[in-house]
Amino acid sequence: MITPFAWLSGKIPFFPRLIVRILYTTLDELPQRGSHMDEQVEAAIRAFQNGMPVCLFDSEKREGETDLLFPAQHAKPATMRQLRMDCGGLLFLAIGHEIGELFSLPFLQDLHTQHSLTNQFPVLNHLVTNDLRYDARSAFTLSLNHRETYTGITDHDRALTTQRFALLSAELTEAGITGEDAQVALGKEFRTPGHIPVCRETEGGLTRRQGHTELAVGLARLAGMTPVVIGAEMLQSDGDYALSVEDARTWAEQRGIPFLEGAQLIDALNS
Repeated sequence: MITPFAWLSGKIPFFPRLIVRILYTTLDELPQRGSHMDEQVEAAIRAFQNGMPVCLFDSEKREGETDLLFPAQHAKPATMRQLRMDCGGLLFLAIGHEIGELFSLPFLQDLHTQHSLTNQFPVLNHLVTNDLRYDARSAFTLSLNHRETYTGITDHDRALTTQRFALLSAELTEAGITGEDAQVALGKEFRTPGHIPVCRETEGGLTRRQGHTELAVGLARLAGMTPVVIGAEMLQSDGDYALSVEDARTWAEQRGIPFLEGAQLIDALNS
């Protein structure tokens, strides 16, 4: 039997090709599909397919932030360490709408406005999200820990939670398992609350919302991968502001990390 920790020991293949080939395209199809793409987009696709990071700037009209992103299916402790040390912002797991539907994960904003909850916990009425400057809706859903983690906060623990969620999503999708069976499978491996905040893509994706959640899972789909992505916001060294797009671009170039702007990714997805 393969245990959740086997991936750390190198005793099993890192990510079975069968699981990679889900949802939108296959790896074999990507060279043809990408032949007319922006070179930076092609570089980002190659990086993601190899489990490497990509820097993605959303837009000056939104948060004006750059996120460092990794495909979650390739997450290792070193991945979490890099996000924690190089970024400074919140680590989050972006998931596609279809993954949210697979597990029936609620948006916290919807959950916290349920009358049964607000009646029982009136403080929720005072904490309602109605003043976001960059959006009308928060993407956060439940936070998770894998059940074989201890506190869930170490790089090892967060890597296990991140990668197993991506793998489980792919495994269930490949097997056609949905509904309560998918929810039971999720509950066997995960608990909430946890140390991996999850952000769910809005239905309609980038046609309705151009946030980092939608952009991140859009990049994963373009690379033919499970739409589950781990990332973090890049902050200035003093933590007072987001890292400027110019500084983020320079940082990425110095390390050989592909840098994309949201508009480039949207154009590629629409081509």
